[in-house]
Amino acid sequence: MSDDKKKRLSYWYFGGLASAGAACCTHPLDLLKVTLQTQQEGKISLLQLTGKVVRTQGVLALYNGLSASLLRQLTYSTTRFGIYEVGKQAMGTDAGFFGKALLAGAAGAAGGFVGTPADMVNVRMQNDIKLPPEQRRNYKNAIDGLFRVYREEGFARLFSGASTATSRAVFMTIGQLSFYDLVKDLLLSSGHFGDNLTTHFLSSLTAGAIATTLTQPLDVLKTRAMNAKPGEFQGVWDIVRFTARLGPLGFFKGYVPAFVRLGPHTILTFVFLEQLRMNFGYLKPEAKTH
Repeated sequence: MSDDKKKRLSYWYFGGLASAGAACCTHPLDLLKVTLQTQQEGKISLLQLTGKVVRTQGVLALYNGLSASLLRQLTYSTTRFGIYEVGKQAMGTDAGFFGKALLAGAAGAAGGFVGTPADMVNVRMQNDIKLPPEQRRNYKNAIDGLFRVYREEGFARLFSGASTATSRAVFMTIGQLSFYDLVKDLLLSSGHFGDNLTTHFLSSLTAGAIATTLTQPLDVLKTRAMNAKPGEFQGVWDIVRFTARLGPLGFFKGYVPAFVRLGPHTILTFVFLEQLRMNFGYLKPEAKTH
């Protein structure tokens, strides 16, 4: 691998493209995670749930809501990766871990808010498979879902769950982006690793584990808020009290499928991102000397 490839930088939109590519691979796990989180009672394993969905709905049901998932990544992830990448390159080598973490938090907040409408439609389309036929919303695709929510429930409803989605995105982006850079830098500085697939895999796996742990309670609250019927909850604290009835572990419901989904998604996102950077990125302009 040439030095030029190693030194190439990402364009601001590479993160959104990489995340969308990863979503195509991990969408079934995301769908199963949402279904587990929205169950208030009863115990069913991930394998049992998978078998039930395939038997009753068919294999393609595992891809319910894929258009919304892609729209979410192209709004949410493009925004957070774009802000982080541009900001990190502007700060240059002066950006320490805490500087990058603050930048990642700000980028995550912006991305979380921008991506809320697509995220809500994504949750609803995925959750349709467990509802009785007469209660299903049956959105044709993500765009149809957005327009129907706007027409039937009002513009404000598109941003239902925005506070929890934004909070979750802050921790998610810190866990994924800043910790990915931290682990990658540590591995490269050790002298035992190069800028290659092994380093990208180990860095993204660690980042995925950290991000899952930081965001799982907020992810559960966000999912419940977005899937709620109008007027079911009075606010975020009402959802917290509702979830707390299940005990502390209620806030980590679906943790295993969340990690099983977020781990591969994080790994694939950064692997795709690094490949885009190395093959289609741009070379950093040389500083002019006088």
